[in-house]
Amino acid sequence: MISLRYHIVSVAAVLIALAVGVVLGSTTLSRSLLSGLNDDNADLVGQVRDLQAANNAQAARLADADDFVSSVGPKAVRGQLAERTVVLVTTEDADPADRDALKALLADAGARVTGEVQLTEAFSDPEKADQLKDIVIRLLPAGVRLPTASDPGTLAGGLLGPLLLIGKDDNKPQASPDETAAALAGLTEGGFVKAGQGIEPAQLAIVLTGGAADGDGAGDRAATVARFATQVDRSGAGAVLAGAEGSADGTGAIGVVRADTAATSILSTVDNVRTPAGRVVTVLALREQLEGESGRYGSAGNAEGLAPGAPVE
Repeated sequence: MISLRYHIVSVAAVLIALAVGVVLGSTTLSRSLLSGLNDDNADLVGQVRDLQAANNAQAARLADADDFVSSVGPKAVRGQLAERTVVLVTTEDADPADRDALKALLADAGARVTGEVQLTEAFSDPEKADQLKDIVIRLLPAGVRLPTASDPGTLAGGLLGPLLLIGKDDNKPQASPDETAAALAGLTEGGFVKAGQGIEPAQLAIVLTGGAADGDGAGDRAATVARFATQVDRSGAGAVLAGAEGSADGTGAIGVVRADTAATSILSTVDNVRTPAGRVVTVLALREQLEGESGRYGSAGNAEGLAPGAPVE
């Protein structure tokens, strides 16, 4: 007869055997898993290294391209705007380095910059739209007529356009120096612009902006700048709206213009002004404006070409 002790010993032996088997099995499995994970990690490290190398090579090629364009840019624009005048309008998020580079290229092209006006953050603030409209109407010179549109960007462009640009048909100022000074002083006092001294009306305008607007009211901010630039274009011989990366997005001023066929039919846009190529194209687009043409240039998906006469591949 098998004793109870025998049963206990037998069960204990089975349990010990099972435990040993589990330990041995799990150890083998763990080694297999670790080995596999180590192999996967090594593959990922290799892929990251390859991608980093490719990225570095691409960055080097882009830097070389920028250096090349920077060196040939002055030659590419030489004489394109000979004896022409240009006024610069910048938004609060425009990069001063882009402005300075554009001014240098305009000089290379033979143009003279007649003045600079900066639009402040308040200019495109939706909460101050009514205040901007009121001050525009109050400051309007006697000989200037506002457009029928009632949005703040168009109304502000209807005021500043004739002040900053000469008439495209007679090449004469559209307001007196005193009227221009009074209007700019009123807009400055209202906190909507910052204007330099001695601004003279020009034939052409560049409206320089940053990237996409963000935060509350981003779409309204972008629309205000877009409609302002479009109305400025209507006031003289032509204008170009130039922006940085993101400016052609839905909440970017250029994106708003490019979504409006009426605006794109007259206003030229350049969406990569922070690159040497984009700045050269901005000057060439001004020349195109003089010839009564317009275009959408840059590297964004809604551009029609890299430059005037160069279609996107």
